[in-house]
Amino acid sequence: MTAIRDAGPITGLSASDLAAKIHSGDLSSVEVTRAHLDQIERTDGDLGAFLHVTSTQAIAAAQAVDAAIAAGEKPASSLAGVPLALKDVFTTTDAPTTCGSKMLEGWVPPYDATVTRRLREAGIPILGKTNMDEFAMGSSTENSAYQLTRNPWDTDRIPGGSGGGSAAALASFQAPLAIGTDTGGSVRQPAAVTATVGVKPTYGAVSRYGLVACASSLDQGGPCARTVLDAALLHEVIAGHDPRDSTSLNAPVPDVVAAARRGVDQDLAGVRVGIVTELQGDGYQPGVLASFTAAVEVLRERGAEIVEVSCPHFEYALGAYYLILPSEVSSNLARFDAMRYGLRVGDDGSHSADEVMAMTRAQGFGPEVKRRIMIGTYALSSGYYEKYYGQALKVRTLIAQDFTTAFESVDVLVSPTTPTTAFEIGEKADDPLAMYLFDLCTLPVNLAGNCAMSVPSGLSVDDGLPVGLQIMAPAQADDRLYRVGAAYEAARGPLA
Repeated sequence: MTAIRDAGPITGLSASDLAAKIHSGDLSSVEVTRAHLDQIERTDGDLGAFLHVTSTQAIAAAQAVDAAIAAGEKPASSLAGVPLALKDVFTTTDAPTTCGSKMLEGWVPPYDATVTRRLREAGIPILGKTNMDEFAMGSSTENSAYQLTRNPWDTDRIPGGSGGGSAAALASFQAPLAIGTDTGGSVRQPAAVTATVGVKPTYGAVSRYGLVACASSLDQGGPCARTVLDAALLHEVIAGHDPRDSTSLNAPVPDVVAAARRGVDQDLAGVRVGIVTELQGDGYQPGVLASFTAAVEVLRERGAEIVEVSCPHFEYALGAYYLILPSEVSSNLARFDAMRYGLRVGDDGSHSADEVMAMTRAQGFGPEVKRRIMIGTYALSSGYYEKYYGQALKVRTLIAQDFTTAFESVDVLVSPTTPTTAFEIGEKADDPLAMYLFDLCTLPVNLAGNCAMSVPSGLSVDDGLPVGLQIMAPAQADDRLYRVGAAYEAARGPLA
């Protein structure tokens, strides 16, 4: 087991501590940003967390923050000057956006995603774009067309997916903050296996404008950090209504920062926590279940009332998800046709447009993306639409109803984030079903549009690797995640 987790005096600080020091003048944003760029240079050759490092742009953004503070101006946000790693699925005008695919190799978009724009307006230097499974399709970041990303806790193991690059950057102290996207667990699952914090906000809470779509009814950008408070501060920056996204919620953002601070300062008296019966048992690693049981006891000690809750349709979430997601993938990825932008193969005048399109898609998409396109196209085809896609939508409704019923009697639900700890690189690469099962606990939340968080719950007694506790709350009740997560984090203490 080789670990790459050595932090320096600056890189080891939390984002909230770094912000306080930058805003008080004890540290400059340039110092902080350079320290993290140096950490990337030292460690990323072994980890592969970043696809593109934007040193020049990051330093320029940091200099602007320092100049504003020196001029006596109020910081642009609570995180102004604190650098961040951005998943390479958000468009950026000053760096390529490849989505981990050869189909978009070298593509520099003409516009910033809303998340990117809000980060810039908040004075947050962007260190670079992180590696991911191609078009966010995968659970291990092994499906990237460019490189492997390794888990900083054990470089022979996966960092989760699809956002393994963002999680690895946090866990190796290359960045104090990161942004990911969660379609079926791609923020929470990497967080669980790298001992970081990952939040899937309520669907529509964070704009999807400029987020290259995988499955539009499931995708959601979210904050990644090493502490619950840091995630809350980042959530506050990126959330909010965006008229350019038709699915964006036109509603106030819950006060997640206050909720996180309350969780640290107060107990959980009056909070009812439901243990989901269907998200434990056979197929779960003993060390994961032991960690989960211990975490529940910590919540009980903090004053929470613990009850068992059944969500009977959760067992059908995997099947429904892997019909709905591929169907939306089949539609969304049709835009990569070699005609408008991106890769173009065989454009020498000797091939028809149809031939160029076919050759480009054959070479540009990897095996997992092709598999999902084919499944989705079949599920949507004439004579099969209602049999497959239509039935999956009915199951989705039943899963949402399970959540609604559960939240009538409890404030939050909890489960392990993943059934096992991080598996070895290559272990499941040739077994798609085994790979899909790794997201078993996280899928129901996306199907229902609710919010959820993974917070570290310690190290497994089986292998000494990180385990995550998943906390789930109703739509637009994201503040509950932060209150319970922060209370648990404070009581749990340092990881063993």
